[in-house]
Amino acid sequence: MTDDARHDPTPTATPRKARLGLSGATLGWAAAGMSAVALVLSAAPYLTGGFGERVRAYLIQNPQVLDEVLAARETAESQSRVQTINAAAAANPALLAADARDPAFGPANAKVTVIEFFDFRCPGCKAVAHDYRDLMAAHPDVRFVFKDWPILDRGEDVTSQYAARAALAAHQQGKYLAVYDALMAERALDRVAIDRILSDNGVDMARANAAISAPEMTRHVTDIHAAAAALGLQGTPTFFINGVASPGIDPREVGALIEAAKKKG
Repeated sequence: MTDDARHDPTPTATPRKARLGLSGATLGWAAAGMSAVALVLSAAPYLTGGFGERVRAYLIQNPQVLDEVLAARETAESQSRVQTINAAAAANPALLAADARDPAFGPANAKVTVIEFFDFRCPGCKAVAHDYRDLMAAHPDVRFVFKDWPILDRGEDVTSQYAARAALAAHQQGKYLAVYDALMAERALDRVAIDRILSDNGVDMARANAAISAPEMTRHVTDIHAAAAALGLQGTPTFFINGVASPGIDPREVGALIEAAKKKG
């Protein structure tokens, strides 16, 4: 997970293993960790027996230790966060139950289902999109479900919301994956670029515009926001394999979890 969520359901609204970008939560942990380190360094000279001075001198001479401390803290926080999410998913399976409105590909009766919560402007989502699509091609027996979860809009900027609605409108016309690929490949998304992508991929714009502004679309996106909030999700992308959250976003890790789920049967 890379980008912090703001659970606003309205339209106005890594180490590589863990992520490919810094989230606000990660920056918060780093700041807290650095504050703790600063406190140790400032207090060290006042500790008795000269021990504090030796600690301070050691940390100054070996600053990589501070990186190790912060990495350990972040790993612990990440593990705790995933455990909390998985507990919420286990307590309320309906949050990840099949929804006919969501784009989904692969057998409906597949033994393994992968769900992705994502935002088209999320850097981490874009970074893994191509490899994730390769993962889909490598596992035709797996069900892949897309949860369009626009969380990066701020103020009057509703590009993420518009992109999600546009992609879902394309899905209604059987054009979802082509539009998904193009939106993920577009570095600078805005409404003009989104409309161009829809048109370039054969989407009927009149039908799409009607779908984008329809109350049913608002309800669908709102329900995704509500599910993410109930699960305690904090960023995108977040992957679930048979109802269990992946601790990282690397498609290789997701692929390993898929293989493990297949063996578990």
